[in-house]
Amino acid sequence: MAKRAGAAFDVEDPKSIEERRQVADRCETALAYGYPTYVDDVDDEVSRAYAAKPTRLYFLDAESRVVYHGGLGPWGFKPRDLEPAIERHLGAA
Repeated sequence: MAKRAGAAFDVEDPKSIEERRQVADRCETALAYGYPTYVDDVDDEVSRAYAAKPTRLYFLDAESRVVYHGGLGPWGFKPRDLEPAIERHLGAA
């Protein structure tokens, strides 16, 4: 069960990309972090490439270099920390 900001819900492991998107939509709405949510395909290729377990946030630049990586979820999952990282990167560009 995931809990944050008063939101609590059970999540079964999605078996299709459509189910995964539905779970992401629920999380985005419940957590209200204000950023679009992108999901990995059910083969978890991105998760394997970036070791995104448990939950982590990554920001990659146009050359696919990691500019920001957040802490381990659930307690280190802080979507609001992503915006300043994006602003710093764009200001340096």
